[in-house]
Amino acid sequence: MTTESIRELVDEKIAGKKVVVFSKTTCPYCSKAKKILKEKEYNLTKEDLEIMEIDRHKATSKIQDYLERLTGARTVPRVFIKGKFIGGGDETAALHKKNKLKNMLE
Repeated sequence: MTTESIRELVDEKIAGKKVVVFSKTTCPYCSKAKKILKEKEYNLTKEDLEIMEIDRHKATSKIQDYLERLTGARTVPRVFIKGKFIGGGDETAALHKKNKLKNMLE
């Protein structure tokens, strides 16, 4: 995939859902963020939440490179709510613990 097609893919995902998580299947921080976002109190449907397991994509490294340009880091998870980058697993957990995540999702 070209850099342009990676940019389009990532940007479309971010714009297309209320919540997008760029994740890897074996990442414990990703698991933490995904578990929190799937909790019943947030009531996120499949139409609201997209999880992109980038390690299942042939252009994993290019996706991470573009995420670094967008967010300042290429680590996962990269969590976006309503098009805005909120952080990774620890930041998502902190927002959840402080009861701030629910307001962001409304």
